[in-house]
Amino acid sequence: MLSPPSPNPPAIENNSGNNKALGFSEKDFIASLMPKKEIGADRFLEMNPSFDGRGVLIAIFDSGVDPAAAGLQETSDGKPKILDVLDCTGSGDVDTSKVVKADEDGYIVGASGSKLLLNPSWKNPSQEWHVGCKLVYELFTDTLTSRLKKERKKKWDEENQEAISEALKELNEFDKANVDVKSKKACEDLQHKLDFLRNQAESYDDKGPVIDVVVWNDGEVWRVAVDTRSLDDSPEKGKLADFTPLTNYRLERKYGIFSKLDACSFVTNVYNEGNVVSIVTDCSPHATHVAGITAAYHPEETLLNGVAPGAQLISCKIGDSRLGSMETGTGLTRALIAAVEHKCDLINMSYGEPTLLPDYGRFIDLASEVVDKHRLIFVSSAGNNGPALTTVGAPGGTSTSIIGVGAYVSPAMAAGAHSVVKPPSDGLEYTWSSRGPTADGDIGVSISAPGGAVAPVPTWTLQRRQLMNGTSMSSPCACGGIALLVSAMKAEGIEVSPYSVRKAVENSAFSISNVPEEALTSGQGLLQIDSAYKYIQQARDLPPISYQVEINQVGKTTPTLRGIYLRECSACLQSSEWTVQVQPKFHEGASNLDQLVPFEECIQLQSSDKSVVQVPEFLLLINNGRTFNIVVDPTKVSDGLHYYEAYGIDVKASWRGPLFRIPITIIKPSAPVGQPPIFSLSNLSFYPGQIERRFINVPIGASWVEVTMRTSGFDTPRRFFLDTLQMCPLKRPMKWESVVTFPSPSVKCFTFAVQGGLTLELAIAQFWSSGMGSHEATTIVFHGISTNQVAVALDGSESPTQIVVTSLLAAEKLVPSACLDKVRIPYRPVEAKLSPLIGSRDRLPSGKQIIVLTLTYKFKLDEGVSIKPSIPLLNNRIYDNKFESQFYIIVDPNKRVYSSGDVYPDYVSIPKGEYTLYLYIRHENIQYLEKLKQLVLFIERRLEKKHNVFLLYDQIQLNFFSEPDGPVTGGGNFKSSVLVPGEPEAFYVGPPSKEKIPKSAPAGAVLVGSMSYGMVTLNSKSDDQNNQRSPASYNISCLVPPSPKADDDKEKGSSTTKKSATERLAEEVRDTKISFLSSLKRETEEEKSTWQKIAAALKSEYPKYTPMLAKFLESLLSGASDHGKHSHYQEVIAAADEVIDSIDREELAKCLSLKPDPDDEEAQEFKNKMEAARDHLAEALYQKGIALAEIESLKPVESPSEPEEGDDDITKSSEKSDKFEENYKELIKWVDIKSNKYSMLLIVRERRYGRLGTALKVLNDRLQDDSEPPKKKLYDLKIKLVDEIGWSHVATYERQWMHVRFPLALPLF
Repeated sequence: MLSPPSPNPPAIENNSGNNKALGFSEKDFIASLMPKKEIGADRFLEMNPSFDGRGVLIAIFDSGVDPAAAGLQETSDGKPKILDVLDCTGSGDVDTSKVVKADEDGYIVGASGSKLLLNPSWKNPSQEWHVGCKLVYELFTDTLTSRLKKERKKKWDEENQEAISEALKELNEFDKANVDVKSKKACEDLQHKLDFLRNQAESYDDKGPVIDVVVWNDGEVWRVAVDTRSLDDSPEKGKLADFTPLTNYRLERKYGIFSKLDACSFVTNVYNEGNVVSIVTDCSPHATHVAGITAAYHPEETLLNGVAPGAQLISCKIGDSRLGSMETGTGLTRALIAAVEHKCDLINMSYGEPTLLPDYGRFIDLASEVVDKHRLIFVSSAGNNGPALTTVGAPGGTSTSIIGVGAYVSPAMAAGAHSVVKPPSDGLEYTWSSRGPTADGDIGVSISAPGGAVAPVPTWTLQRRQLMNGTSMSSPCACGGIALLVSAMKAEGIEVSPYSVRKAVENSAFSISNVPEEALTSGQGLLQIDSAYKYIQQARDLPPISYQVEINQVGKTTPTLRGIYLRECSACLQSSEWTVQVQPKFHEGASNLDQLVPFEECIQLQSSDKSVVQVPEFLLLINNGRTFNIVVDPTKVSDGLHYYEAYGIDVKASWRGPLFRIPITIIKPSAPVGQPPIFSLSNLSFYPGQIERRFINVPIGASWVEVTMRTSGFDTPRRFFLDTLQMCPLKRPMKWESVVTFPSPSVKCFTFAVQGGLTLELAIAQFWSSGMGSHEATTIVFHGISTNQVAVALDGSESPTQIVVTSLLAAEKLVPSACLDKVRIPYRPVEAKLSPLIGSRDRLPSGKQIIVLTLTYKFKLDEGVSIKPSIPLLNNRIYDNKFESQFYIIVDPNKRVYSSGDVYPDYVSIPKGEYTLYLYIRHENIQYLEKLKQLVLFIERRLEKKHNVFLLYDQIQLNFFSEPDGPVTGGGNFKSSVLVPGEPEAFYVGPPSKEKIPKSAPAGAVLVGSMSYGMVTLNSKSDDQNNQRSPASYNISCLVPPSPKADDDKEKGSSTTKKSATERLAEEVRDTKISFLSSLKRETEEEKSTWQKIAAALKSEYPKYTPMLAKFLESLLSGASDHGKHSHYQEVIAAADEVIDSIDREELAKCLSLKPDPDDEEAQEFKNKMEAARDHLAEALYQKGIALAEIESLKPVESPSEPEEGDDDITKSSEKSDKFEENYKELIKWVDIKSNKYSMLLIVRERRYGRLGTALKVLNDRLQDDSEPPKKKLYDLKIKLVDEIGWSHVATYERQWMHVRFPLALPLF
């Protein structure tokens, strides 16, 4: 995840006056927009101007860099700035596996169906053209798409309004000229046209233009051309033949622009021998901004240069456009592959998120290999989740091999870039910058760097640069600074190693604060390039070594830690002893005899406070490592936060600083007092950026807190961060946060859940740029209702579940509430397929090819609902997951994509119908994938909070009872009670009634929801809650039992019949013969002849047997035409006539008009037989009508004359028209012609008579009926009708939608 940009970037040219008022010059102001002075980069470059990043290649793992952005075209020494631009996610991939040939006029038909003229100058020895297409909005950001939609909607509205005006004019003129009744249908037709246009305006939903992509090999390289006419106002612009062909960006470093309207640049890369084209665009301005901070070069204004203007870049897009800008495992892995392939020196990654386990996961393993084996220096953001401790994110703040960077703001940055009225007098970390330590005790933040800048952004933003802040900005600042070091090291012949570089930047950093605990905020301090360079020069002859530290508490083998983190109250009651293993780590390929065997270092062990941390004095460290014990005594420290270090110093070279550090964090919590327990903070004085931390031992039995916060001492608004955090093993930190603005001195209340027995950190911070000082007082009251059931699971039987609750802290009102609001239906895959991926972008640096497991799931929805796929094994973990990646798509039978996602599935609203979910899981270990071939997936549906008896999915409120038989007898309802401290009370929660269980939830599905017990006691509701229930809730679930057996009493005796065995046998033989004939193929002439002979024999044997004749008609309709369309339709008419003639219509009408006695089985059976005959008759009449219309359309005959109203539209213009009308009139006697089954004939009829508006209305009514899946032929007909009317803007709109509703193939993943 990445940090959002500031919405209001400052304008450089308009602030000179303010700059003078703030006390610095315009030059100082411009320099503050791209801070470099803070890290000593300006001093370093002044002394070493040629060490500005030259010779250094940096990989930007981010949202995709725009090669057209300001400052990203060339380096300070005239070399290309960006050497490659890659979409590692696959979100821009286009399937170009279809190959076509050009016609004699030089045209090809593109994948979209458009006719494309080729440029005759393009060389293509094979004359094979690969084609594909893409909905262009899939390549754009939401912001850009929103802008384009507004522009396109404006133009479309103008055209639609013009069409509406014309239709209204035509209607008004018709009304004046025609006043007789016979003009009614023509008038209705005009009205329907007007209504259609108005409805189109209301339902307008722009899915974007479609671009055609053409790929060919010119004999040397693969070339790509794009047809973008659908994006331009003029049809003469964006033609394929006018496009300047691109190739893989790394070969020629050229890019294209889709259109002047979007101003969006793109590059192309061709894979798999022309069968896949990757169109690379950015999914956010974030990456371009990051790249600009790292290495932008502005010769016209060098103060705006990035930190390393001489460095070169490759852009590795890890943010997936299909997911907004979320990173994916596929993107991360491919980015690492690309960085190694390009022999990069550094990686910057300004992405990350919280993690379950630090220094764990597939990506972390691969990143460590890249650092250790291939010697890349990996720099990443620490995260933006502060100010609470233990908020550093993965991978930057939690991974041993990665340099995690915190965000610093200087007074100059505050005054200049942020335009703060009263900037702070000293530099400080941004309030939101994530803090250490990690869950396993590591410091978390390595160093700090400026975390804000005004840097380049993509051209589609329609501006050159923008202000953003976050550790996303501090990381590239540090990365650029390290690039200066690497540039110097290469120039001076010093061996470049991530181990030695990291040691240099950490041990030379400037300490931002003298308070030891601030190391958890800023790491070793603010990066200082000039000091680090001196360190590098002095250490040039030392071997590059990383000192790995592993720690175990004495007596325990797990977990293995990287630091010591004592957080809970019990850990501070006595001393503890820890075993430390220090292991020197050389790069792969180090010489055994020359480096490993001779390695020995005499280490002096030191402690930052010997009264708390006791260490041995010396250690002889050898290649195989050494262990030693340390003792930590927290009993003597005061309540609160304490940070110490044990570290090792080279006795012979103390200037090297600590070779390794053992971070030791001790939190000694305070205990609340009273009944209920209360913790109070009073008379706290705040200044901007100040953080007050309090650590509270949450009483056992507490489950929620109620906080009252009072502010005073200010006259302008003040902004506060309020963070709380608890930690539990093998869980992500339990964090609650609120950003609160006090417009004036006032009181605000909050409630949130806590877990009893665990230390709670309360961090209150006045935002770093929020006004001046203020005063604050906070009262925290602990409440709790303990239960014997942390998670309630109802087994699906009629039996209730007993719950015992206790209040251990104070009297609490017990008001239980339970609601089941989701249903989770499990599915197994119907198909599992393993296949190796093709190409170098999916081949790991180790040489192993990645394998993909494709799992196919099928499910059906009985109505439109919101659903979310859930894969418990894989979801909610990107970095702390041993599987490389996962990705899913949900499609309908037409291949329309309704949803896609990865580790964080989202709810999506989907109409009723049948769907397929494809899940892709990647790894190079086939044994792992084999174990997932039967992976269980849940489809989770929301139950709506409505009380509608017709709603299939209604939330289920559960009832409570004081008696075990309450759910059956209805007695003993339990509503509420008052809990006396220490005295347990019991009640029962009953299962949902069978009537409330969703009808479509099968046995084995699980209903899930939440349950709460208490009530908030604050006088006023909290700002973030709309009810008074306790925020502490617990999971509750109910297994869906098998459905009750259907009552089949009514069916008794239904199988009895009066027919003899001989009669039944004859019927069975007849039906078998008919079934056999229906199964025969009719592909070859011999098969057709055989079918006809058998059919003739059956007609002779069973003359005028309607079901058989209906089967013959059905077979004829399903088969191909034998002798052309005209003959085929004639055969259909003949077959339909046979069905029609076999039915006595007068007798049928008479029988259907009578209502049989429901108790007379024979009469009811005869009634069913007559209804079946009616259905056969209607189908035959319908198919005959369609065939008559098709025959008429094959010849250029005149349209039938407009029928007279009084003649019921029967025209006398021709025999064929009479036949159609007579057939139509017969059909409407038996069925509702507007029903879905027969409405097509009504549409055809209206179209024959030129009433296109009415035809369009009938067709639209059918399309809006969701009782059947969308059919392409119906939408094709809609476009034809619109074209015939002359509404080109509507036709274009509908054609674009066709690519959404009916894509040619499944998307590439």
